[in-house]
Amino acid sequence: MIAPNFPENETERLEAVKAYQLLDTLPERDFDTITALTASICDVPISLVTLLDSDRNFLKSHYGVPLTESPRSTSFCGHAILDNNEIFIVEDARKDARFKDNPIVTLQGAVFYAGVPLITPDGFPIGTLCIFDLKPRTLSEKQKKALTALAYQVMNLFEERKKNLQLHQLQDELRRKNEELKNFAGTISHDMKMPLANMIVTVDILKAKYASQLDEQGKKYLAYIKQSSFTLSDYITGLLAHYESDNIATKAKEDFDLHSLLEEIVDLLNIDMDCEINFPEENIDISSNRAALEQILLNLIGNSLKYNDKEKIVIDIDCFEENGKYYFTLSDNGIGIPQDKQKEIFNLFTTVGNLDRHGNKGHGIGLSTVQKLVTKLGGEISVTSQLNKGATFSFSISNTK
Repeated sequence: MIAPNFPENETERLEAVKAYQLLDTLPERDFDTITALTASICDVPISLVTLLDSDRNFLKSHYGVPLTESPRSTSFCGHAILDNNEIFIVEDARKDARFKDNPIVTLQGAVFYAGVPLITPDGFPIGTLCIFDLKPRTLSEKQKKALTALAYQVMNLFEERKKNLQLHQLQDELRRKNEELKNFAGTISHDMKMPLANMIVTVDILKAKYASQLDEQGKKYLAYIKQSSFTLSDYITGLLAHYESDNIATKAKEDFDLHSLLEEIVDLLNIDMDCEINFPEENIDISSNRAALEQILLNLIGNSLKYNDKEKIVIDIDCFEENGKYYFTLSDNGIGIPQDKQKEIFNLFTTVGNLDRHGNKGHGIGLSTVQKLVTKLGGEISVTSQLNKGATFSFSISNTK
């Protein structure tokens, strides 16, 4: 018996083997189907998908034998990965100096072997799709082509697995980074809110205590500091809400009626302007994430109030249920959204550029949060609008009943 040599690039080859994370894994139906089909096409009792580790031949799939691994020193596959031919064939191992006293031949009765090396895209032979027979024989050209084609499919499965692993690793990394960002945003936001509150209080104290010593310009500066502090505080609140939306979307589902929810939202908004909010004519019973839907509607109604230059604000809300989803529309008579901005407004930090009715500019966080929540609830959101005539937001969420 002659033990197989190691390739010159053995270190790199082993790294390629391990990159697929298939060593010591359980049988899988996709690979077992291929070995069964290979055995049938080639009319042999044994078919294997193997991976050559540093000192063993791991059998990812084994048709016809109960083994899951064997020593690399006695493996036929160790020779196959060194061969330059498309298929490595041993018609009668009893007459081949490399194998005639190999225990696979002398103890297990293997006589015929054919193996197609499994080659990675980088050119590393990491294993084989191989067959054994207990008698000397040859393969027809049709069988050789089938064996080569099936080996190609095994390598496709390997590559698909590797891509899925990389995708999962990327997703895990993104989740970790997002969690770090959420924690960072939460910490920074919390640490900033107290100084901002102190600034606002300090401005009020300065105005009350030193009003007689301040000229009009000084009072304007103080008012500007106070307004800027409120703006930054709102920005931080919006940012926190955006990153907390994941937590909101995971809350338990509830059964509730839409009118009660809308009435609570109107109370929360504490509207102090001439405003008419028209609820849906029919009060619909909803089964969904109440907290998430409340956040969506609170944001949309709040925007309709802020971005409106009419003496009387009119907001129409409608909802109906169909095919396992709730469909909402919310229309207003506000300042509207330019056509070229309507696809961008759901992107984080994207703003239209319009000032609200109090002269403040938006931060581009609210609608991004809304879209995130709508998506989490299994729906979609869109907007149509005409400048100076108003906007209509349409969105759907899944019925969780």
